Amino acid sequence: MTQSTPRFDTIDVLRGLSILAVVLLHISIRFSFDGLSLKGSLPSWLYHLLLQNGGNGVTVFFAISGFLITFTSIRRFGGLAQLKPSVFYRIRFARIGPLLLLLLGVLSILDLAHVEGYVIDPVREHLPGALLSALTFTLNWYEAVHGYLPACWSVLWSLSIEEMFYLLFPLTCVLMLSWRRGLWLWSTLLLAFVVMSPFARTVWTDNDLWRENTYLGGMGPIALGCLTAVFTTYLQARLPRLQTRLPRRSILIAVQTLGVLLIAWITFWPRWHWILPLMHRIAVADIDDLILPFGVCLVMLASVLRAVSQPNDKQSRLSAPLRRLTAPLRWFGRHSYEVYLSHEFLVVAGVSIYFYIRKTHNPGPLGLWFVAILLATAPLGWVISRFFSEPLNLRLRPVAVKKAVPWS
Repeated sequence: MTQSTPRFDTIDVLRGLSILAVVLLHISIRFSFDGLSLKGSLPSWLYHLLLQNGGNGVTVFFAISGFLITFTSIRRFGGLAQLKPSVFYRIRFARIGPLLLLLLGVLSILDLAHVEGYVIDPVREHLPGALLSALTFTLNWYEAVHGYLPACWSVLWSLSIEEMFYLLFPLTCVLMLSWRRGLWLWSTLLLAFVVMSPFARTVWTDNDLWRENTYLGGMGPIALGCLTAVFTTYLQARLPRLQTRLPRRSILIAVQTLGVLLIAWITFWPRWHWILPLMHRIAVADIDDLILPFGVCLVMLASVLRAVSQPNDKQSRLSAPLRRLTAPLRWFGRHSYEVYLSHEFLVVAGVSIYFYIRKTHNPGPLGLWFVAILLATAPLGWVISRFFSEPLNLRLRPVAVKKAVPWS
């Protein structure tokens, strides 16, 4: 029987921070193509925090996606062993498919019309190849072989990793979890993805683009999120018995605090320069890709467990002052998919307008343009969500799950 899943404010905040980090990184990259940067205008730690954490933002997205889709599937189907692949795939298509197809249609028209900034380089790539790679979730591999596509295409590398994982996810659940000890085998498989993730980015390839966008490198955080969801569900069923023996609230607050500290550690300090002399370079080069999602998973685990047995899921919400303070972040978190797929159009347009004005006038402080472009992504994301993706999402979802929260 389908159970609706409450929205957890803390998770929406994490997603909101992540999408802002991605957008700011892409704005910075686009301006850097013409030699402009805020690096000299900001303290080094603030520059790193605001403009260099886009990759970490995607890692956070991966961990959250694995957690929420697994957690929601358990509630929806009564357990992963009872998961119905056809329903799962239909739900995924309802959420991902419409906007993806719209994006590909718009990008195809812009390429065929030879609009500057959207034309695929015919020497290295071509439109049919880009479309095929996007539709088969191999765009990350296509770019690794042929080079970067225009910016609005390149954002699909992360979707390729995520959806390739979810093509296999329901099948592994049905095949493995029906066995007596299938949960251990399934968990071992996911744990293998987690362990292999940093090596996929550092040891197993010398292709720099593939190091950034490799399947295994991205699937590790997703798998960690899945395992955390299973563990959270296990603890949920036992909390009524455990809470008489343990100071549950204090423990969960401590777990959540530890997760926040781990997230802050990775996002504030670039590449652990102080620890490199202590360990071999390969061993620590991408250890942050493990610590960051681990911190995110601790926050999600504690947030969900604090909501157990609370009337109307009140504990899934932050306190009233924090809710008001984080409202913009939570909005971005709820609309992160729409903002992610559409923001590069505004980045390309905003930077082009800046340099057009610069030819004859002073365009003003560069930092204000960063803020303006970032804020402009909100109304575009809202329009797409309100009038396109969400109506189609609800229409295409199976009747039995139409009222469930469309997490991602």
